[in-house]
Amino acid sequence: MHPEAALLIERLGMVPIPVEGGWYRQTWRSPTVLPAGSVPGYEVAKPAGSAILALFCDAPDGFSTLHRLPTTEVWHFCGGDPFVLLLLHPDGSSEEFVLGPDVAGGHQVQVAVSPGTWMGGEVIAGGRFALVGCTMAPGFTSDDFEAGERAELVLAYPGQAEQITRLTRPAAG
Repeated sequence: MHPEAALLIERLGMVPIPVEGGWYRQTWRSPTVLPAGSVPGYEVAKPAGSAILALFCDAPDGFSTLHRLPTTEVWHFCGGDPFVLLLLHPDGSSEEFVLGPDVAGGHQVQVAVSPGTWMGGEVIAGGRFALVGCTMAPGFTSDDFEAGERAELVLAYPGQAEQITRLTRPAAG
């Protein structure tokens, strides 16, 4: 891991992101709670919104494994090197965005990922680390997270097999 990435993890008080990979710190969780059933598709109470800072890097566990959420998640570039975000849409299509500082060169500083879309990413090849923010409304709760299974995703998106292999962890067992 690059020393600057380790320093940011320490200074920002980040901890490993369970299952997904990378490191995070929750920076905001709305004190407003949406009652169970008040938002279509949510049968449990949810915070109105939440936000995290996340750091991904060149370490073996430093990528964001492919996962999906039931709520739109907005990714924000905050610093470091560009971050390549792969999206696998429910209709079988895919997109790739580069979150980074060079807007004139085609980088995005913000990408909204629709509910049910598989998403995952990594620091650009040769990069050291990327600091991103993620915001959700309704807010994130741990039961929202669904990790992608490599073999199933490769079958569903064969054109992205190489990226899927890089952005998933081997099946347990």
